[in-house]
Amino acid sequence: MKKNNSFQRSRIRRRIRGKISGTANRPRLSVFRSNKQIYAQIIDDAEGKTLISASSMDKEIASKNVPKIEQAKLVGQLLAEKAKQADVETVVFDRGGYVYHGRIKSLADGAREGGLKF
Repeated sequence: MKKNNSFQRSRIRRRIRGKISGTANRPRLSVFRSNKQIYAQIIDDAEGKTLISASSMDKEIASKNVPKIEQAKLVGQLLAEKAKQADVETVVFDRGGYVYHGRIKSLADGAREGGLKF
């Protein structure tokens, strides 16, 4: 019997989170994708704190009328810019159970272009 997509994604997400964890030296870049928006956070799991966040709802990105894949790239670049200011250079990428293509890949590419190392 086929399970629904959200249940499958949650199982994949738990499996990924069992292997990936963010530290102070290498925090975790976590991605959440809804139908209209995309959100990204850089998290230190050792302390349980979000260090940096960016989303497609930020003023710089929301004011531009671009397709969702371009929005994701801009979110990645904005996140990388904020990370540079907070002295974060390397991160562990957590795709959140989503397939690595489309908006997730675009966000990762934008973050790499902005200077983050995965």
